[in-house]
Amino acid sequence: MMTNLFSVFDPTTSMFSMPLNWTSTMIAVIMMPMMFWLIPTRMGIAWNTITSTLHKEFKTLLGVNSMNGTTFMFISVFSLILFNNFMGLFPYIFTSSSHLVFTLTLSLPLWISFMVYGWLNHTQHMFAHLVPQGTPAVLMPFMVCIETISNLIRPGTLAVRLAANMIAGHLLMTLLGSTGPSMSYSLLTLLIITQFALLTLESAVSIIQSYVFAVLSTLYSSEVN
Repeated sequence: MMTNLFSVFDPTTSMFSMPLNWTSTMIAVIMMPMMFWLIPTRMGIAWNTITSTLHKEFKTLLGVNSMNGTTFMFISVFSLILFNNFMGLFPYIFTSSSHLVFTLTLSLPLWISFMVYGWLNHTQHMFAHLVPQGTPAVLMPFMVCIETISNLIRPGTLAVRLAANMIAGHLLMTLLGSTGPSMSYSLLTLLIITQFALLTLESAVSIIQSYVFAVLSTLYSSEVN
């Protein structure tokens, strides 16, 4: 019996005293390389088309001064989050992307690396970002404080946005599903249709949130060049 509303998200799955929750995170790593050495399939061609499109878009966001190969890092982040989001839609699979342990592990190292690189190599450029162009002299101290705070909370907002969006849909589906046994047959049909609609919405959210995470990381990276 559930002790509270969020107990369905507790990491409790185990076998032979070994935790199995985070194995869903590594399933994509095991499955993904198959398309690179097997005969090209429709899925492989579709995935290559997606990654090529993302490469062009991220290259545009990073600008001409970006180092070669930078886009592949953000495509890898997009792929990892996308597969974990979709794995969480299957029953009895631990949704790792709905936990801050997973999301902060991705956002915090990226943000720290951007800041260290920017302040060491483009110090004047980073100082210039703290004061937007055209700011009156009286407001400059306040703008520096606001820009500093907004810069410091970036990894937290990236992590919380992804985790909150993933856990919200799962929680809503769990709440609606728990009311099924006490419903009449006519309302149960309506509940099933609603659950299918929510599942479709969650699939779209899984794609959108992974794309938003990768795009925002790319924009943060472009600011330090």
